[in-house]
Amino acid sequence: MWEIYDDLINGIPEDFIVDELITGSITSYVRSGQGSGIASFRSYETRMPMFTKNLIGATLREIAVCAKSWNFVEASIGVAAINAYYNNPEVARKNGVEFSESNRVEDRLFDPFIMSQNDIRDKKVVVVGHFPHLENLFEPICDLSIIEWEADDGDYPISAAEYLLPESDYVYITCASIMDKTFPRLLELSKNAKRVTMVGPATPLAPVLFDYGVDELSGFMIKDHQRALRVISGAEKVRIYTTGQKVNFKKSQRVG
Repeated sequence: MWEIYDDLINGIPEDFIVDELITGSITSYVRSGQGSGIASFRSYETRMPMFTKNLIGATLREIAVCAKSWNFVEASIGVAAINAYYNNPEVARKNGVEFSESNRVEDRLFDPFIMSQNDIRDKKVVVVGHFPHLENLFEPICDLSIIEWEADDGDYPISAAEYLLPESDYVYITCASIMDKTFPRLLELSKNAKRVTMVGPATPLAPVLFDYGVDELSGFMIKDHQRALRVISGAEKVRIYTTGQKVNFKKSQRVG
Protein backbone atom coordinates (compact mmCIF):
# COMPACT_ATOMS: atom_id res chain seq x y z
CA MET A 1 0.00 0.00 0.00
CA TRP A 2 2.94 2.32 0.60
CA GLU A 3 4.48 1.93 -2.86
CA ILE A 4 2.82 5.07 -4.24
CA TYR A 5 4.06 7.15 -1.31
CA ASP A 6 7.57 5.70 -1.51
CA ASP A 7 7.80 6.43 -5.24
CA LEU A 8 6.62 10.02 -4.73
CA ILE A 9 9.12 10.55 -1.92
CA ASN A 10 12.08 8.84 -3.57
CA GLY A 11 11.59 10.89 -6.73
CA ILE A 12 12.61 14.04 -4.83
CA PRO A 13 16.36 14.82 -5.13
CA GLU A 14 18.22 15.10 -1.84
CA ASP A 15 19.52 18.61 -2.51
CA PHE A 16 16.13 20.36 -2.18
CA ILE A 17 15.88 22.11 1.21
CA VAL A 18 12.84 23.33 3.18
CA ASP A 19 13.08 27.14 3.19
CA GLU A 20 9.65 27.94 4.65
CA LEU A 21 7.02 25.85 6.41
CA ILE A 22 3.81 26.87 8.13
CA THR A 23 0.66 25.13 9.26
CA GLY A 24 -2.46 27.28 9.14
CA SER A 25 -5.91 26.48 10.47
CA ILE A 26 -6.66 23.80 7.86
CA THR A 27 -3.76 23.93 5.38
CA SER A 28 0.00 23.41 5.44
CA TYR A 29 2.49 25.25 3.23
CA VAL A 30 6.06 24.30 2.31
CA ARG A 31 8.47 26.20 0.08
CA SER A 32 11.76 25.00 -1.35
CA GLY A 33 13.44 27.54 -3.63
CA GLN A 34 11.02 28.41 -6.42
CA GLY A 35 8.64 25.59 -5.59
CA SER A 36 5.76 25.82 -3.12
CA GLY A 37 3.24 23.20 -2.15
CA ILE A 38 0.13 23.06 0.01
CA ALA A 39 -2.09 20.39 1.52
CA SER A 40 -5.23 20.62 3.61
CA PHE A 41 -5.92 18.38 6.57
CA ARG A 42 -8.54 17.14 8.96
CA SER A 43 -7.50 18.04 12.51
CA TYR A 44 -6.99 14.49 13.72
CA GLU A 45 -3.91 14.26 15.92
CA THR A 46 -4.67 11.00 17.69
CA ARG A 47 -1.12 9.83 16.94
CA MET A 48 2.13 11.42 18.01
CA PRO A 49 4.01 13.19 15.17
CA MET A 50 7.02 11.58 13.56
CA PHE A 51 9.13 14.73 14.02
CA THR A 52 9.43 17.22 16.87
CA LYS A 53 12.60 18.93 15.62
CA ASN A 54 12.86 22.16 13.65
CA LEU A 55 11.98 21.25 10.08
CA ILE A 56 13.33 24.42 8.45
CA GLY A 57 16.58 23.52 6.70
CA ALA A 58 15.79 19.82 6.51
CA THR A 59 15.76 18.16 3.11
CA LEU A 60 12.48 18.17 1.24
CA ARG A 61 12.68 14.41 0.82
CA GLU A 62 13.02 13.87 4.57
CA ILE A 63 9.95 16.00 5.31
CA ALA A 64 8.00 14.39 2.47
CA VAL A 65 8.10 11.17 4.50
CA CYS A 66 5.56 12.84 6.81
CA ALA A 67 2.96 12.07 4.12
CA LYS A 68 2.94 8.54 5.60
CA SER A 69 2.16 9.82 9.11
CA TRP A 70 -1.12 8.86 10.77
CA ASN A 71 -1.09 12.26 12.45
CA PHE A 72 -3.06 14.03 9.72
CA VAL A 73 -1.74 17.52 10.47
CA GLU A 74 1.80 16.21 10.08
CA ALA A 75 0.75 14.21 7.01
CA SER A 76 -0.39 17.43 5.34
CA ILE A 77 3.12 18.84 5.84
CA GLY A 78 4.52 15.80 4.04
CA VAL A 79 2.12 16.18 1.10
CA ALA A 80 2.91 19.91 0.91
CA ALA A 81 6.62 18.99 0.75
CA ILE A 82 5.92 16.55 -2.09
CA ASN A 83 4.10 19.30 -3.95
CA ALA A 84 6.87 21.81 -3.29
CA TYR A 85 9.01 19.64 -5.55
CA TYR A 86 6.68 18.30 -8.24
CA ASN A 87 4.69 21.54 -8.57
CA ASN A 88 7.84 23.63 -8.84
CA PRO A 89 7.49 25.34 -12.26
CA GLU A 90 10.97 24.26 -13.41
CA VAL A 91 10.42 20.63 -12.42
CA ALA A 92 6.88 20.53 -13.77
CA ARG A 93 7.91 21.88 -17.16
CA LYS A 94 10.64 19.24 -17.50
CA ASN A 95 8.03 16.56 -16.76
CA GLY A 96 5.73 17.83 -19.52
CA VAL A 97 3.30 20.07 -17.65
CA GLU A 98 2.07 22.98 -19.75
CA PHE A 99 1.36 26.31 -18.07
CA SER A 100 1.43 30.04 -18.65
CA GLU A 101 4.23 32.38 -17.64
CA SER A 102 1.64 34.82 -16.32
CA ASN A 103 1.22 35.06 -12.56
CA ARG A 104 -2.54 34.61 -12.86
CA VAL A 105 -4.60 32.66 -15.41
CA GLU A 106 -8.37 32.34 -15.74
CA ASP A 107 -9.35 29.27 -13.71
CA ARG A 108 -12.11 28.17 -16.07
CA LEU A 109 -9.53 27.34 -18.75
CA PHE A 110 -8.18 24.46 -16.66
CA ASP A 111 -11.11 23.54 -14.44
CA PRO A 112 -11.45 19.73 -14.69
CA PHE A 113 -15.20 19.71 -14.27
CA ILE A 114 -15.82 22.35 -16.94
CA MET A 115 -13.32 20.76 -19.34
CA SER A 116 -14.88 17.29 -19.17
CA GLN A 117 -18.58 18.10 -19.53
CA ASN A 118 -18.75 16.69 -23.06
CA ASP A 119 -16.92 13.50 -22.10
CA ILE A 120 -19.11 12.55 -19.15
CA ARG A 121 -22.48 13.15 -20.80
CA ASP A 122 -24.88 10.26 -20.04
CA LYS A 123 -22.13 8.40 -18.14
CA LYS A 124 -21.84 7.13 -14.59
CA VAL A 125 -19.63 9.60 -12.74
CA VAL A 126 -18.35 9.39 -9.18
CA VAL A 127 -16.64 12.34 -7.51
CA VAL A 128 -14.84 11.64 -4.24
CA GLY A 129 -15.04 15.00 -2.48
CA HIS A 130 -17.82 17.55 -2.66
CA PHE A 131 -16.35 20.26 -4.86
CA PRO A 132 -18.13 23.61 -5.43
CA HIS A 133 -20.72 23.84 -8.22
CA LEU A 134 -20.66 20.11 -8.97
CA GLU A 135 -24.43 19.84 -9.00
CA ASN A 136 -24.77 22.65 -11.53
CA LEU A 137 -22.03 21.35 -13.82
CA PHE A 138 -22.62 17.58 -13.76
CA GLU A 139 -26.06 16.64 -12.45
CA PRO A 140 -28.00 17.80 -15.54
CA ILE A 141 -25.85 15.77 -17.95
CA CYS A 142 -24.69 12.57 -16.20
CA ASP A 143 -25.51 10.00 -13.53
CA LEU A 144 -23.60 11.73 -10.71
CA SER A 145 -22.69 10.32 -7.30
CA ILE A 146 -20.75 12.39 -4.77
CA ILE A 147 -18.84 10.70 -1.95
CA GLU A 148 -17.86 12.80 1.03
CA TRP A 149 -16.29 12.07 4.44
CA GLU A 150 -18.69 14.49 6.16
CA ALA A 151 -21.65 13.89 3.89
CA ASP A 152 -24.24 16.57 3.18
CA ASP A 153 -27.78 15.87 1.98
CA GLY A 154 -27.56 13.79 -1.18
CA ASP A 155 -23.92 12.75 -0.67
CA TYR A 156 -22.79 9.18 -0.12
CA PRO A 157 -20.58 8.25 2.84
CA ILE A 158 -16.99 7.17 2.18
CA SER A 159 -17.92 3.49 2.64
CA ALA A 160 -20.04 3.74 -0.52
CA ALA A 161 -16.82 3.91 -2.56
CA GLU A 162 -16.61 0.11 -2.36
CA TYR A 163 -19.88 -0.14 -4.26
CA LEU A 164 -19.96 2.91 -6.53
CA LEU A 165 -16.42 3.18 -7.91
CA PRO A 166 -16.20 -0.27 -9.59
CA GLU A 167 -19.29 0.57 -11.67
CA SER A 168 -18.31 4.10 -12.67
CA ASP A 169 -17.24 5.35 -16.09
CA TYR A 170 -15.41 8.44 -14.87
CA VAL A 171 -13.87 8.98 -11.44
CA TYR A 172 -12.61 12.17 -9.85
CA ILE A 173 -10.63 11.73 -6.62
CA THR A 174 -9.85 14.54 -4.23
CA CYS A 175 -6.18 15.21 -3.56
CA ALA A 176 -6.98 15.02 0.18
CA SER A 177 -7.03 11.24 -0.23
CA ILE A 178 -3.22 11.24 -0.32
CA MET A 179 -3.09 12.86 3.11
CA ASP A 180 -5.66 10.56 4.73
CA LYS A 181 -4.30 7.38 3.04
CA THR A 182 -7.50 6.39 1.21
CA PHE A 183 -5.87 7.08 -2.16
CA PRO A 184 -4.45 3.58 -2.90
CA ARG A 185 -7.76 1.88 -2.20
CA LEU A 186 -9.76 4.44 -4.18
CA LEU A 187 -7.45 3.87 -7.15
CA GLU A 188 -7.84 0.11 -6.90
CA LEU A 189 -11.62 0.43 -6.86
CA SER A 190 -11.49 2.71 -9.93
CA LYS A 191 -9.47 0.42 -12.19
CA ASN A 192 -12.43 -0.23 -14.51
CA ALA A 193 -13.15 3.45 -15.13
CA LYS A 194 -12.48 5.02 -18.52
CA ARG A 195 -10.66 7.89 -16.87
CA VAL A 196 -9.43 8.61 -13.35
CA THR A 197 -8.63 12.20 -12.46
CA MET A 198 -7.05 13.52 -9.27
CA VAL A 199 -8.44 16.94 -8.41
CA GLY A 200 -7.53 19.80 -6.10
CA PRO A 201 -4.80 22.33 -5.30
CA ALA A 202 -2.74 19.74 -3.40
CA THR A 203 -2.53 17.36 -6.36
CA PRO A 204 1.11 16.44 -7.01
CA LEU A 205 2.04 16.97 -10.65
CA ALA A 206 4.05 13.77 -10.41
CA PRO A 207 4.35 11.58 -13.52
CA VAL A 208 4.78 8.47 -11.37
CA LEU A 209 1.08 8.65 -10.47
CA PHE A 210 0.29 7.68 -14.06
CA ASP A 211 1.95 4.32 -13.38
CA TYR A 212 -0.66 3.56 -10.73
CA GLY A 213 -3.79 4.17 -12.80
CA VAL A 214 -4.29 7.93 -12.72
CA ASP A 215 -4.99 9.33 -16.19
CA GLU A 216 -5.12 13.03 -15.42
CA LEU A 217 -3.78 15.35 -12.71
CA SER A 218 -5.76 18.52 -12.17
CA GLY A 219 -3.69 20.58 -9.76
CA PHE A 220 -2.38 24.00 -8.89
CA MET A 221 0.93 25.78 -9.29
CA ILE A 222 1.84 28.55 -6.85
CA LYS A 223 3.66 31.48 -8.44
CA ASP A 224 3.35 34.18 -5.78
CA HIS A 225 5.00 32.44 -2.83
CA GLN A 226 4.77 35.25 -0.32
CA ARG A 227 1.09 35.83 -0.97
CA ALA A 228 0.41 32.10 -0.66
CA LEU A 229 2.14 32.14 2.71
CA ARG A 230 -0.05 35.04 3.83
CA VAL A 231 -3.22 33.30 2.63
CA ILE A 232 -2.40 30.04 4.44
CA SER A 233 -1.45 31.85 7.65
CA GLY A 234 -4.71 33.84 7.61
CA ALA A 235 -3.05 37.22 7.09
CA GLU A 236 -4.83 37.72 3.76
CA LYS A 237 -8.43 36.62 3.28
CA VAL A 238 -8.53 35.55 -0.37
CA ARG A 239 -8.66 32.20 -2.13
CA ILE A 240 -5.40 30.35 -2.62
CA TYR A 241 -6.10 30.32 -6.36
CA THR A 242 -5.22 34.03 -6.48
CA THR A 243 -1.57 33.05 -5.93
CA GLY A 244 -1.02 31.03 -9.12
CA GLN A 245 -2.84 28.99 -11.73
CA LYS A 246 -4.72 25.75 -12.11
CA VAL A 247 -2.97 23.26 -14.38
CA ASN A 248 -4.03 20.08 -16.11
CA PHE A 249 -1.46 17.30 -16.68
CA LYS A 250 -2.51 14.34 -18.81
CA LYS A 251 -0.75 11.01 -19.11
CA SER A 252 -0.18 11.70 -22.81
CA GLN A 253 1.85 14.82 -21.95
CA ARG A 254 4.34 12.95 -19.82
CA VAL A 255 7.96 13.37 -20.85
CA GLY A 256 10.09 10.24 -20.75
